[in-house]
Amino acid sequence: MKPLPLFDKIDLHLIKVLHTVLSERSVSRAAVRLGMYQPAVSSALKRLRELSGDPLLVRSGSQMVPTEAGLRMLEPAAHILRSAETLFLDARGFEPASSEHLFSIAASDYLDPLFLPQLVARVKQLAPLCPLEVYSLSGKADYRHQLAQGEVDVVIGNWPQPPQDLHLGRLFSDEVVCLVSQQHPAVRRGWTAEDWLNAEHIAPMPTHPGARGVIDDHLTSMGLSRRISTRCAHFGLIPGIVASSLLVLTTGRQYCERFVDMLPVVVLSPPIAFPRMMYDQLWHPRTQHSSAGKWLREQIKTVATVLRKSP
Repeated sequence: MKPLPLFDKIDLHLIKVLHTVLSERSVSRAAVRLGMYQPAVSSALKRLRELSGDPLLVRSGSQMVPTEAGLRMLEPAAHILRSAETLFLDARGFEPASSEHLFSIAASDYLDPLFLPQLVARVKQLAPLCPLEVYSLSGKADYRHQLAQGEVDVVIGNWPQPPQDLHLGRLFSDEVVCLVSQQHPAVRRGWTAEDWLNAEHIAPMPTHPGARGVIDDHLTSMGLSRRISTRCAHFGLIPGIVASSLLVLTTGRQYCERFVDMLPVVVLSPPIAFPRMMYDQLWHPRTQHSSAGKWLREQIKTVATVLRKSP
């Protein structure tokens, strides 16, 4: 009997297992994400290893890591899965009320604290069957890679110079202000540029590899630098830290003003002029014409517009 060609031994389910196992770097986590039992994922991985002639995932210390062959297969697998989904989804059009399309979003913590809650509420109201994954931007995550791999559909944040290889949709701009405790000396006597530069500042951790942030990028362009004495990976905790210290947070007004009625803090204008912070949504060219992708981007823009008009 003539053996089956390699192509005939591969189905879309195997490609999905391959992509999930390599992305999660764990059979158990892949099983949870796929909604499968772990032995079934292990069995599928065994078939994939036989078909590829490569271990694909190996142990390195206490962790599992993809082999070089596995890493090379990650992007093509993501492309196949997205293409297969688009093939049928866009043929019949995206129907929010009945679709079960998975949406994945990565967003900066610098956003208005009401933004993501209202976005999730809107998506779940209009597309109740669509699962939604929300990721934070961090120094360990490469959002350009995530977009290219299909791990996220949209990234929301602010960049001094957004990448030219991605599509961009402007959401809103915001004035740069400072958030300080009501007990901060600048509340009573004001401050000069020198006072502000020498004050103790709190800043977030980088949102992606190599990021410095729009505030420090602008200061560098002026030949200046501020004194950052504290960094915090959880941006949502910073207003509380500011309220109980003499640290200065410099970011967008829309974010800061959400905390004025909640904490003993005050919004002040910085003594140095900053350009407005620009918030955008970014997406990969391969999802430019996706009906589901267009729908998601429309919801993001709508929430941004509504929040911008709210008091």
